[in-house]
Amino acid sequence: MRISRTCLTPIEIVYQDDDLVVLNKPAGLLSVPGKGDEKQDCLSARVQMVFPGACVVHRLDMATSGLMVMALNSGTQRALNRQFELRTVHKRYIAVVHGDLKAGSGNPGGHAADGWHLINLPIAVDWPNRPLRVIDEAVGKPSQTHWQIMGFDTASNTTRVKLKPITGRSHQLRVHMLALGHPIIGDTLYAPAHVQIRAKRLLLHAEKLIFDHPQKNQQQLVFSSQPPF
Repeated sequence: MRISRTCLTPIEIVYQDDDLVVLNKPAGLLSVPGKGDEKQDCLSARVQMVFPGACVVHRLDMATSGLMVMALNSGTQRALNRQFELRTVHKRYIAVVHGDLKAGSGNPGGHAADGWHLINLPIAVDWPNRPLRVIDEAVGKPSQTHWQIMGFDTASNTTRVKLKPITGRSHQLRVHMLALGHPIIGDTLYAPAHVQIRAKRLLLHAEKLIFDHPQKNQQQLVFSSQPPF
């Protein structure tokens, strides 16, 4: 099933039951309404046209595509919110970054299990340049991201990488990859101009989402979505 409006990209429903719906958000669509009439079209508004009781649980950046879950009643919303707060929801992203990440300059945080690396750098709002974020050791909030290389493409000088955010700071993956010296291709907020123009969109996709179903005896739900790049 798909949710669509005339002349707009349809939204794929990956899974649906009486309590929740999992969706595949396209890049370029807000997760929730923004300020101004021109920013009222968003994923949550479109979903609520079909499921009037749908409630937001988490968000993806407008430029990011991939998996999102919405609750269809307040009890499920509270239970899912709790899972996100306890960090028991597992999220994984695919990104394409500039340069050879394996040969990158530094690995702030060290190694994690199973060949994963860890970025452990605090993130703060860049107040003079909002909504941008910056690494700030003094006032930044603790922020951790696991990353693992999938492969390096010599011809394009890009690395495909898996990213697993442990914390959920705004722009966390974009800021952390920039901190490694490897901005995400197509990132109009953080990448230099020659990296921005290499793609028509941000090459960042939420490709895996794992959580316990709040109403079905903690049954684990696992969803995957292949990146469109």
